[in-house]
Amino acid sequence: MEKREYFVAGRSREMGASMRRMKVDAPTPFAHKKDLSLPLFSARVQAGFPSPADDHLERSIDLNEELVRHPAATFFVRVKGESMLDAGIQSGDILVVDRSLTPTDRKIVVAMIDGEFTVKRFRNQEGRIFLEAANEQFPAMEISGDQELVVWGVVSFVIHPAR
Repeated sequence: MEKREYFVAGRSREMGASMRRMKVDAPTPFAHKKDLSLPLFSARVQAGFPSPADDHLERSIDLNEELVRHPAATFFVRVKGESMLDAGIQSGDILVVDRSLTPTDRKIVVAMIDGEFTVKRFRNQEGRIFLEAANEQFPAMEISGDQELVVWGVVSFVIHPAR
């Protein structure tokens, strides 16, 4: 299995919170198996009265091209739980996660904390690392010196059914 570098948050009493890189086993990368070309209409969809759309067919789009910027570094994961509801992420949604993106303050990440996967908003405040839920029923988690946080990737898209 291929080894890749991931960002790991850690603390030491002398240095406070810091980010370092750590090599871990990589998940199976996204594999572009076939094109998924679907029609794209140039006309905008009206939320009022309908308009004829057949005259506005622009081109076909491939959802892989639209959603996957870095195929070798991209994976998908299905969400379970309600901690990210206020970010528009609901249980059952599919996240498109890009491991090539650097986790920066306020980005939504898929991470492993002490061996358990989670999706949360990454926060780096004055050298202190937090994972924040987007639901007030779930408290923010500050990463302490005895915890290990491995950020697997940054969420680039959320796929969910129309509700």
